[in-house]
Amino acid sequence: MKQLNSSSIQRNNTFSSIFVKFGVCFLFLGLAYRLFSSSFVQFSPVLLGDGGDTGLPVDTTTPPPPRLLAEPPPETTDVDRLVSPASHNASQNFTETCDLFTGEWIPDPNGPMYTNTTCRTIESPQNCMKNGRPDFDYVYWRWKPKDCNLPKFDPKKFLNIMRYKSLAFIGDSIMRNHVQSLLCMLSPVEEAVEIYHDKTYRNRRWSFPTHHFTVSVIWSPFLMKAFTFEDDNGVSTGLIKLHLDEVDPVWTNAYEDLDYVIIAGGKWFLKSALYYENKTLVGCHNCHNENITQLGFGYAYEKALSSTFKFMADSKKEKNKTPFILFRTSAPDHFENGEWDTGGYCNRSRPFKMGEIEINDTDEIMRRVELGEFERAYSSFNDGEVSLMKMFDPTMLSLLRPDGHPGVYREFHPYEGKGRDAKIQNDCLHWCLPGPIDSWNDLIMEMLVKDSKL
Repeated sequence: MKQLNSSSIQRNNTFSSIFVKFGVCFLFLGLAYRLFSSSFVQFSPVLLGDGGDTGLPVDTTTPPPPRLLAEPPPETTDVDRLVSPASHNASQNFTETCDLFTGEWIPDPNGPMYTNTTCRTIESPQNCMKNGRPDFDYVYWRWKPKDCNLPKFDPKKFLNIMRYKSLAFIGDSIMRNHVQSLLCMLSPVEEAVEIYHDKTYRNRRWSFPTHHFTVSVIWSPFLMKAFTFEDDNGVSTGLIKLHLDEVDPVWTNAYEDLDYVIIAGGKWFLKSALYYENKTLVGCHNCHNENITQLGFGYAYEKALSSTFKFMADSKKEKNKTPFILFRTSAPDHFENGEWDTGGYCNRSRPFKMGEIEINDTDEIMRRVELGEFERAYSSFNDGEVSLMKMFDPTMLSLLRPDGHPGVYREFHPYEGKGRDAKIQNDCLHWCLPGPIDSWNDLIMEMLVKDSKL
């Protein structure tokens, strides 16, 4: 019996030793996992704010504030695991019946492919983190179409597609915002080299020398010939004079030499303006003159898009050559309780889900015009089985992202030296970088991969 007891004790000691070893192993594995997971945190804490009282308005209608910097990004969901970010196999990632622009925003634990410190082309008003925005959850989401997979942007493949090509973004400041995003997303493979800018830096061109690829942004907010009288802050000294039947030579002079064009109208049509056709005053929008017919911005927008598409169609017919055209629908804003100049703000910290928000009346008018004019023009750009113009339609998916705007952080540390009640102008139209607009490039990449010319 004594021997039996000793053997039992010996076995117990052996089991205890093994258990302790397993425990130590699990401890080291746990520490390794924490170190690995911390690599997801991409932003320098130095640029996230001063940690003090930022004065950021509290959004009581949304979930609790986003995670602190040291916490992990959102957990990967089941639907997230179905999407492969590494492949652009069109037969797997796209079906003819798929609507790329209907879906939802899902958590993206990997975050963006660049940061506010690794990309040098982010302009100050969009560098929200450097400007002191205290939250950063808005960079950990990506767009997931309902019926197909959308891979993440592949900068190497994009540059290969665009080798020896030229791409131009034609429109207003949203185009400038978008081109910054694209330059940042390409920078891990090759950084852009600026080769031209005008005096105001509104028209610019960059080169990617290794790929012989050029990217331009062309400032033409109406797409039409226009005379404006306002400063850089939008303060007007006179009514805009807009010629609805004369396309803007700023972009038309470059058009025939381009291989790819992304073009759009936008919010400038909401500005007070006098409208001209055949060099004759025909009406206005918000001109407060009883002797001039109030035609409204919808009338002007329809005429401008019609003139734009007619120029493109005529150019194709006459020259038998046209760039591949992506017509972008308008980008909605998210001003609440006012407009940009009447105290409107945007302080939400999470995306909306479908059904939680509806497009406002103004944006709905613009959207109806865009869809109608595109449909009327589309047949002119069919070349056999190849369509040389496609609609790039980020309106509704962007409507779901009220959290992605600079807000008061369009300025560097806007509350420094001011009280919590300081009235500071918000930017609820443009997008933080990195931010939701980066997903626009995921979509464009997929559309280019499906382009049968490639």
